[in-house]
Amino acid sequence: MLRPVIVGIDGSPESLAAAGWAAREAQRRDTALRLVHAWAWSPHPSCAVLPAISQRHWAQRILREARDHLGASYPHLDVEESEVEGLAPAVLMEASSGGALLVLGSRGISGLAGYLSGSVALHLTARSTTPVVLVRAGEQACDARQLNAEGRSSTDTPYRDIVLGIDLAHPSEEALGFAFEVARSRGAVLRVLHCYRPGPIAATGSGAAVSPEAAAECKSALDALVRPWRERYPETVLTTMARPGRAQSLLLHAASGAGLLVLGRRERLRPGPYTRPVIHAAMHHARCPMATVPHV
Repeated sequence: MLRPVIVGIDGSPESLAAAGWAAREAQRRDTALRLVHAWAWSPHPSCAVLPAISQRHWAQRILREARDHLGASYPHLDVEESEVEGLAPAVLMEASSGGALLVLGSRGISGLAGYLSGSVALHLTARSTTPVVLVRAGEQACDARQLNAEGRSSTDTPYRDIVLGIDLAHPSEEALGFAFEVARSRGAVLRVLHCYRPGPIAATGSGAAVSPEAAAECKSALDALVRPWRERYPETVLTTMARPGRAQSLLLHAASGAGLLVLGRRERLRPGPYTRPVIHAAMHHARCPMATVPHV
C-alpha cells in the first residue's frame, strides 16, 4: 500500500495552502491525504477559544474545516484526519515517519492554533527523516503551471519546471530520485543545477574569467552523476547547469519561475534545528514551494 501524504493543519492560511498542495500531490501519487493537527493541553486556553469548547473540540473543528475546504475541489480524494495531543514538532515528526512526505505551511500564526510557526517548520525541515515540503499562503493549483497566451496562470498549461540543487561534493541520490519522480508525475522539465566556487582565474582581454577547464570539469561531473537517472526516466526532459557563484543567489534565481525547488539535506549529528545556509535562504526567500530531502 502506498504511503499517504501528510500535511500539518493549524487553521492558518498557510496550512490551508499546504493542504491544497498536498491534496494535488496525493492525487498525482494516487494515494491518501492525512490531515494532522497537534494540540497541547493547557489549563489556560487562548481567549480566542470559547470557554464552553474544549481544546480537543477546537482541534476537531480545525480539521473539519480543512476537510470541508478540500472537499469541493478534491471530492474523490481519500482524506484521513488525525488530531493528537502533544507538541507540534514531536507529533508531526511521528506522523511523517509513516508518510511519503510531510507538507507544511511555511509560516503560521500565534496563539493556540498557530503551532506551525517558523520555529516548528525549521525544526521539522532540519530533523525530519521524511522529505518536507514548505508552501506559502496563497499558493494555488494554477501557480504550478506556466502562463497562458494572455500571460495568466492556468490549469490547462504545462507544469512549470522543477529545479534541483545538487552539491557534487555530497550528492544526494535521494534528492535526485525525488526530483525525477515529481517531474515525471507532472510531465515537467527537470533542471539540475550545481553551484561552485570559481577556481583558477585566466586573464582575458575583457578582464578576469572562470577557467574554462574548471567549468567543463564541473559540467562533466554533473552529467555523469545524472546519467543513470536520465536512463531510468527517459521520458523526462532534463537540463543540467554548472554555474560559478554563490549557491543561495543562483538557486533562488533559478527557482524564481519554477514549480518546485528541491534541495538535499545531509543528516548531521549536531543537535537542534540547524539548517545549512542554502536551505535557510530558500526557506525565507524562495517564491515557489520547496522540498528538502534528507540523505546521509
